[in-house]
Amino acid sequence: MSFNFFVKSNITFGRGAVEKLPELIQGYDMKHLMIVYDSGVKAAGISDKVVEQVEKSGAEYIIFDGVIPNPTNEVVEEAAVAAKAAGVDGFVAVGGGSSIDLAKAVNVLMTNPGKIGEYGGMNMVKNPCLPLIAIPTTAGTSSEITNVSALIDTEKVIKYVVIDNNIVASDVIADPDFTRTVPTSVTAATGMDAITHAVESYISNQATPLTEYNSIKGLQILYENLPKVVKDGSDMEAREQMMLGCIITGFGFSNANLGMVHAIAHTLSAHFGLAHGMANATVLPYVMEYNADSCPRKMADLAQAIGLSLTGDEKEDSLLLSKELLMLIRELGIRTLSEQGIRKEDFDMLAEDVLKEPVLGFNPKQGVTKEDVLKILEMAY
Repeated sequence: MSFNFFVKSNITFGRGAVEKLPELIQGYDMKHLMIVYDSGVKAAGISDKVVEQVEKSGAEYIIFDGVIPNPTNEVVEEAAVAAKAAGVDGFVAVGGGSSIDLAKAVNVLMTNPGKIGEYGGMNMVKNPCLPLIAIPTTAGTSSEITNVSALIDTEKVIKYVVIDNNIVASDVIADPDFTRTVPTSVTAATGMDAITHAVESYISNQATPLTEYNSIKGLQILYENLPKVVKDGSDMEAREQMMLGCIITGFGFSNANLGMVHAIAHTLSAHFGLAHGMANATVLPYVMEYNADSCPRKMADLAQAIGLSLTGDEKEDSLLLSKELLMLIRELGIRTLSEQGIRKEDFDMLAEDVLKEPVLGFNPKQGVTKEDVLKILEMAY
C-alpha cells in the first residue's frame, strides 16, 4: 500500500468563530489585505461582521465585491490589478465557492507571473502564495480547504480548474451562523454539490483508504442533514453538521479528485452559466447509474453507509444509490435540464465538450463515449 494524502489548512470551527479573525490576521502580520466577497454576502450583512473583525486587527484593507457566480478570467485579472495596486500582502475571502476560488486565483497572480489562464491544470503554480483566510458561507464546494480553483475561460468557453497545493487557504474560519441566511434553493444546490463530491471521490480511480474514509463519512453526515436544513433553515444543529460534512468531504475529494458528473457540470456552467451545485445535482443520479457496473462493491458500500438495505444481488445493490439520489434531488426541488433552459438542440455540442474534460480521467468507468453522455443528458432532461 502506497499513497499520498495532503492536508494543509488550519481550521477554526464553531458558531462565533469569526471572532478569531483579528488574531489570525495579526499572526500573519498582514498590513494591507484584500477582503473578497459577492453581493449576496453584502446583502446578508455578513460582510459587515467580517469587516468589523478585520478593523480590530489594525490592518488596512481594500474590498473587492465584484465576485460573480462561476468567476471568469476577466474578473480574476480585474481583482488582481486592484490587489497589486494596493500592495496587498494577504486575503480574506468570504462567501461560497465563487468568492474563495476567485481569491485563490488572484493570490496566484500576486506571486507568479503571467495570466491566470496559464495555470490551468495540475501543479502549475511554482511560487508559494500569500496568506489567505477563507470564511465559507455555504456548505457545498469545500473550496475553503481544497487545492482547487474553478474558473471560466470566456474565450475558449470552458470551465477549467487550477489544482495546486500552493493555493490552499492558510486558515479556515468555519462559522455555521454564516450559512443561516442562504436561500433554500442555494442550500439545496450547494448541499448536493457536497454530496456529489463525496460520491465521486469515493469511487474515483485515484481513491485511497484515507480519501475513502473522508468521502464516506462526509456522505453520511450530508445525507442525514441536508433534508433537515432545506426543510428548516433555522435548524442550526443541521447547519453545523452540513458545514462539518462539507469540510470532511473536501479532504477526500481534494486528494482523490472527481469524475464524470463534474465533467458534465463544468460544461453546462461554461456554456449556460448554470450554478455549479445545481448542474451537478441534475445529472448525478444518472451518472451513478452509468458508473455502477464498473464499481459495484463501492456503490453498494455507499448505499449501505446511508442506511439502505442490501439485497445480496450485486447488480441490484449497485443501483440502490442512484435510485436514492434520484428521489433525493426530487425531494429537494432540483430542477431538470429542461427546467433550467437547456435545449435538446444543444446536447450534441455539450457532449463533444464533455469528452474534452480532464476530470474524466478520474472516473471509475473509462472509455466514455459521446453516446454515453448524450444518454445521460437525455435522462436528466
